[in-house]
Amino acid sequence: MNRRVLPALALICAAGLAATACSDPTAGDAGADDAGRTAVDPTARLDGVKLTMWTAQNTVNAPEQVIDAFEKATGAEVDTQAIPDLYEQNVPTKLASGDRPDLMFWQPSISTLPFVQPRQNLLTLDGEPWVSKLGDTEKSLGVIDGKRYAAIVTSPAMLGVYYNKDVFRQAGIAEKDFPRSYDDLLALGHKVADETDAAAFYEAGGDKWPLQWQMQIQLTDLDRQWWADLNAGKKKWTDPVVVGAIKKYKDKLLDAGLAQKNYRTGTFTGQADALWKGEAGMVLNVTSFQSQLQAKYSTAEIDQRIGWFPVANSSATGLYSPDQTNGVVAFRTGDEKRQNAARQFLAFWLGPDYPDYIKTMKIPSVQPSVPTPGGLAETSKAQVAALPKAIGVFQAKAIVAPDTHLYLADMIFGKKSPQQVAQAIQDQFAQVAKAQGAPGF
Repeated sequence: MNRRVLPALALICAAGLAATACSDPTAGDAGADDAGRTAVDPTARLDGVKLTMWTAQNTVNAPEQVIDAFEKATGAEVDTQAIPDLYEQNVPTKLASGDRPDLMFWQPSISTLPFVQPRQNLLTLDGEPWVSKLGDTEKSLGVIDGKRYAAIVTSPAMLGVYYNKDVFRQAGIAEKDFPRSYDDLLALGHKVADETDAAAFYEAGGDKWPLQWQMQIQLTDLDRQWWADLNAGKKKWTDPVVVGAIKKYKDKLLDAGLAQKNYRTGTFTGQADALWKGEAGMVLNVTSFQSQLQAKYSTAEIDQRIGWFPVANSSATGLYSPDQTNGVVAFRTGDEKRQNAARQFLAFWLGPDYPDYIKTMKIPSVQPSVPTPGGLAETSKAQVAALPKAIGVFQAKAIVAPDTHLYLADMIFGKKSPQQVAQAIQDQFAQVAKAQGAPGF
């Protein structure tokens, strides 16, 4: 689940990892990995080969189906090791100490993938048989400086609006009224607030991480060049368009009374409960919110009560948000047999086993040629339909993903103004970019 960006402490650990990796005798130019390799046979025998795979504590069971099938098909053994939370913080620390697995779940975004030093530590995966099978959005993930370092095994989370159908009916809102801009969304919020007893939105200031989304969807008109300039130090998070997005969230939503009364202490679980009960009309969040609903209610119950629609700053477009369950990376361990086995595992996962994997997990397919399993909730189907045209959140565009949610939390408690929030974001962004050695910093 994409609940948080990479914590600042992990960024510091990752800076130390760079020096460690460069002194490692197995480290070098990973770009040579593809030279002279033959096609992978996904089911070739691997008797006696043992692989390790790192996962987060909450995703330790995610690869269970494919591991079982791979072991039966090849005779290999794959041992999953759950890394204690915070996963994104502890992984770079373990790598810096010299410990490394054969395989690992890791967020395949340009803001997070660099913190495991892919050029020094990871196998390149260009030319693998599954790459050409990925959907266009999935193909864009897992690539740094033109080299692929991550296999994409699940679709990125989708950011959009979950709404209570009964509340919308009470407010007289039909599908034709769904917003085509952020301003339209705010207008829809006023209609909910004026025509029903429900809060327009439920905001989770207590858990903090969901606070970033209202700002995120307002930045979707920024073009590729703007993000390139930001990543080169030519633009800053203090740009008026960013400050304006923060200010609009504060003035036009929070201060305008469109959030529930306890928005400063609201929680992620509280969001689901409030939306389900009709105490809130809308929740802006990613697919982990969908997972929370599915854990408590049946598909039929969800279809009856909850809907979903995409929205961006000036279009009816969703946003995609990579998380650590989307990508799997393979490490350069110096053991060629294990490295080849790791490649074979990925070829098996995204090859002969993939239809069974997504059917078992009940998740959308990352391969257009492999149909998404039936039985998904209508909200999930709507997200699948919106993915091909979705816009990446800033974690997929910026070389560093600052702790935006923490600074927004300071704002809602009166500790920072919108300008000060933007400055704090910029300060952290520049500090980490400089530590990475990014040009322009």
